Amino acid sequence: MTKEKMESYKNKLRHERLIIAKEISDFEKPVNLGDDIDHFDEKTDEVVELSNRFGEENDLKRRMDEIDIALGKIEKGDYGTCESCGAKIEDEVLDIDPESRLCEQCKAKG
Repeated sequence: MTKEKMESYKNKLRHERLIIAKEISDFEKPVNLGDDIDHFDEKTDEVVELSNRFGEENDLKRRMDEIDIALGKIEKGDYGTCESCGAKIEDEVLDIDPESRLCEQCKAKG
């Protein structure tokens, strides 16, 4: 992989990390659902909303972890190597999913 391509992935990962960090901080702000619950349906809707937000926040945190792992691999010099088979991860895969830890063939097995 060329230095330019590696730098491109690094920049893309850093940019994505900033976006995700912003989204996570938005989720961490308290949600004011009001205190005017007068129907069981309203309470149910609020519980569902909080549950959805919790799930979305966890997904973002997992993605942030994957990005951090990829950035660490760039620093160590082993970015773009499949963790399963050791082959080079295809540029097509990294272009779409720069934090990918698996090559296309291992993803297909998955």
